[in-house]
Amino acid sequence: MSIVIRNGTLVSTTGASPADILVVGERVAAVASPESGLADAWESSADRAIDARGRYVLPGGIDAHTHLEMPFGGTFSSDTFETGTTAAAWGGTTTIIDFAVQPKGGSLLTTLERWQEKAAGKAVIDYGFHMIVSDVNDATLKEMDGCIDAGVKSFKMFMAYPGVFYATDGEILRAMHRARETGATIMMHAENGIAIDQLVAQALAAGHTDPVHHGLTRPAALEGEATHRAITLASVTGAPLYIVHLSAAEALAEVTAARDRGQNVFAETCPQYLFLSLDDLGRPGFEGAKYVASPPLRPKEHQAELWRGLRTNDLSMVSTDHCPFCFKEQKELGRGDFSKIPNGIPGIEHRMDLLHQGVVRGEISLPRWVEISSTTPARMFGLYPRKGTVAPGSDADIVVYDPTARQTISAKTHHMNVDYSAYEGMEITGRVETVLSRGQVVVDAGEFHGRAGHGSFLAREFCQYLV
Repeated sequence: MSIVIRNGTLVSTTGASPADILVVGERVAAVASPESGLADAWESSADRAIDARGRYVLPGGIDAHTHLEMPFGGTFSSDTFETGTTAAAWGGTTTIIDFAVQPKGGSLLTTLERWQEKAAGKAVIDYGFHMIVSDVNDATLKEMDGCIDAGVKSFKMFMAYPGVFYATDGEILRAMHRARETGATIMMHAENGIAIDQLVAQALAAGHTDPVHHGLTRPAALEGEATHRAITLASVTGAPLYIVHLSAAEALAEVTAARDRGQNVFAETCPQYLFLSLDDLGRPGFEGAKYVASPPLRPKEHQAELWRGLRTNDLSMVSTDHCPFCFKEQKELGRGDFSKIPNGIPGIEHRMDLLHQGVVRGEISLPRWVEISSTTPARMFGLYPRKGTVAPGSDADIVVYDPTARQTISAKTHHMNVDYSAYEGMEITGRVETVLSRGQVVVDAGEFHGRAGHGSFLAREFCQYLV
């Protein structure tokens, strides 16, 4: 199969310029300027030509933080690897990196096999895995080598959720030493879980049971404190550190200071922290449950700081932390006790569109949009230049994007397997028009052409930003 994409504006991290693109099989075969006239020759023998006039042509998005079929609080996130990757494709994301969750007392390698079985034959787009380490011991540390050999080179740990995922400072230190020795990256959920649990118990004892108290009992100061502590432990060990789903100005200040010192510290934020706020958690009745995630949504004034962090590269990229739970039957498990509301907000389908609003509003530049949604994730997690760029030899993961189309986000039209949208009724500018995954058209002109099983597992290299 050969495809010519012509007359579009190719957007990369360095700028935007007219370009014609030839795709042969699964790869980009050539990129040429329109003045070269090469597209005419390509089109004469191509199986298909796509006219991208008035459109942006982008590398497919990479969402490096998703939770499909994830166990949490006695239930599972509602998107499967098929439904979740289908929704991702609709939104211009052509690669995800999900999390394999080690149970207490379990084996990392057995866990990885289990998650491979979940995804194989179901994923519509390509996928990789990070490993959640919930049980640090000699066997686990040894098995990190096996995960690395299998192409899983990043390990997530938690300073939150005592009794479930929580790791002590000593356990974190041991894992970081091992990461330093192997070249792996430690990813950190940085919230002070011990203090938070005490605040939660006090709130419930005082009769404060509504969803808004999920946010009030997880103050930004405790995210800032944990981020500082994680950075300190990484400094002691020399390990690289990646802070997941950073939500608060206090945490960003810690990351900025570490990066200014030259430490290998990186951080992501998520669309919900850029567009939603504590006000949403405080919606009347039980509506706020739709917005329960950890870290929680913050007061609106944090948003400006996060956008600034994206402009300065103190925030390296944007992932979704997509972890959907249906409002009915799942979120409702926490009626009368906010601490039992499953944590997570759906968003895998709308990341590219929401970040484009940052371009529309002047918060970020057009090249920065591509950088934080595709190119940096590829480099951060060892996929570049196979992913994250439209260049000869790269995978033909390509998005044709209409920057002037208008759309309204709604659960009535989204493709995620969840019964509400966190962005219900939000009017946005821009829409995905055509999506290629390894040279195959999976979305085109409002129709889905993908198939379960097309997605392949990606064995990743090490982080490409380490100094």
